[in-house]
Amino acid sequence: MGTLFYGGKIYTMLKEGEHVESVYVEKGFIEDIGAEEDLRIKWGAEINKEVHLKGYPMYPGFVDSHLHLIGHGEKLLRLDLSQATSREDVLMRVRQKVESTPKGEWVIGEGWDENQWEDSSLIQYQDLDQLSTEHPIMLKRVCRHGLVVNGTALKIAGITAETRDPEGGIIQRDEAGNPTGFLADQAQELVTAHIPQVSEAYIRQALSVAIKDCVQHGLTGGHTEDLNYYGGFLRAYQAFQDVIHKEKQLFRAHLLVHHEAVDDMYTYVEEKKDTSAFIEIGPMKIFADGSLGSQSALLSFPYKSDPSTRGVAIQSLDELKQLVRKARELGMTVAIHAIGDLAFQYVVESIEQYPPQAGQRDRIIHAQILRKDLVHRVKKLPVVLDIQPRFLASDFPWVIEKIGEEHLDYCYAWKTLLDEGVMCAGGSDAPIEPINPMLTIHAAVSRKTSPNSSVVYIPSERLSVFEAVRLFTLGSAQAIHQEHKKGYIQKDYVADFTILERDLFEIPADDIPGVQVQMTAINGEIVYQK
Repeated sequence: MGTLFYGGKIYTMLKEGEHVESVYVEKGFIEDIGAEEDLRIKWGAEINKEVHLKGYPMYPGFVDSHLHLIGHGEKLLRLDLSQATSREDVLMRVRQKVESTPKGEWVIGEGWDENQWEDSSLIQYQDLDQLSTEHPIMLKRVCRHGLVVNGTALKIAGITAETRDPEGGIIQRDEAGNPTGFLADQAQELVTAHIPQVSEAYIRQALSVAIKDCVQHGLTGGHTEDLNYYGGFLRAYQAFQDVIHKEKQLFRAHLLVHHEAVDDMYTYVEEKKDTSAFIEIGPMKIFADGSLGSQSALLSFPYKSDPSTRGVAIQSLDELKQLVRKARELGMTVAIHAIGDLAFQYVVESIEQYPPQAGQRDRIIHAQILRKDLVHRVKKLPVVLDIQPRFLASDFPWVIEKIGEEHLDYCYAWKTLLDEGVMCAGGSDAPIEPINPMLTIHAAVSRKTSPNSSVVYIPSERLSVFEAVRLFTLGSAQAIHQEHKKGYIQKDYVADFTILERDLFEIPADDIPGVQVQMTAINGEIVYQK
């Protein structure tokens, strides 16, 4: 017995414009596609449920190839600073949170971005001390590669002028050598190590809120990295088991495993041998560098905005190679964060020296600042580039000031990558960027910061709508080597579908951000309906 989906244009995504009238689903898989009349004749006795699309277009289920699900839920639960328009606006929001928080408890905010303010000078610990010295305050930058704390948090962490920068991290200092309160990359751990561990109920709540938000935005799955931030591998992994299996919130979660959590993961998996169609253990996640916003992305040239730095290597080249080697010894692929061109070069060299097993693919996440020689090297490797086109809307024009116009060739170069035959998958990096895939698709197609803008950044790198949608369908499937069962609407593929209110292939590009989701189906079941 199965379900017939019909009554709308159903895009297979096998080739541009190809669509069918109906899809027949049994036991979570597509059993047949074709003309509605033909499927009714062939499967009539087996059809026990029908879903009329009411003229709305249907696509293969959209999958976000890179996000942090629990972190996205935390952003929805915590103080959200992503819409703050100035330093004063941030401080006002934090003051309100302080007033409602018992003394002694941590005040934590998410998502501030000084590049969106008219005055882009960073908040310092003295600014936060004016709000409270009775609360430790920590505000995470939008990129999550930097944060600012008040003096109380600095004291708890024991950070003084004498504290040395940890390897792979930066303690920002004033002219006298005193900490300003801003910490980048590995230096953040000096503070976060002192934050009380969240409860298991909190982790489940954050994950549940995140999944509900994802399916409302048409996402049927996500490749997520959460397993090293909430008290160890098992606490986060158990939250996925509880929410998706016990609470039956259907969602396909492909779990990246931070290299520091891999040993715990292997111990647990060998004991339990869990298998699931909805929770998969994926590659080893490694950070090669930081972010452009915090000037910790590793470049082969000095930052134009600060010639004294070229960024931060979170792992040295030798350390990176040894981590990749460890992954190979465990039979794992790797997923490596690399934003700057030198970090990307380190990753390419590591994979060249220690390639994955036959039939496996690695992924390089972000790949924003590249060079021609690196593109030619990476296209020869079994690698998918995990890109976030929405970064263009957030990073331009300030990124030009950071790296200089002379270094813009092969930057955010998604069209070049696809034309060179490099496989690319599309994600949001939520909570860094909004989870809504329509915003990512629009950024990839328009190369504009918003629909109202008239400025197009590097127009030669614009994608077609078909190419942009494929980042979330075929691309995400290729990233986990599952394009044989995910990413298309065809026989024997999973019955995951995204149904929108408007046809993305028939509307102006600047209308895409406003397109709403009508239905989301996972495993043939409707999990969201507007």
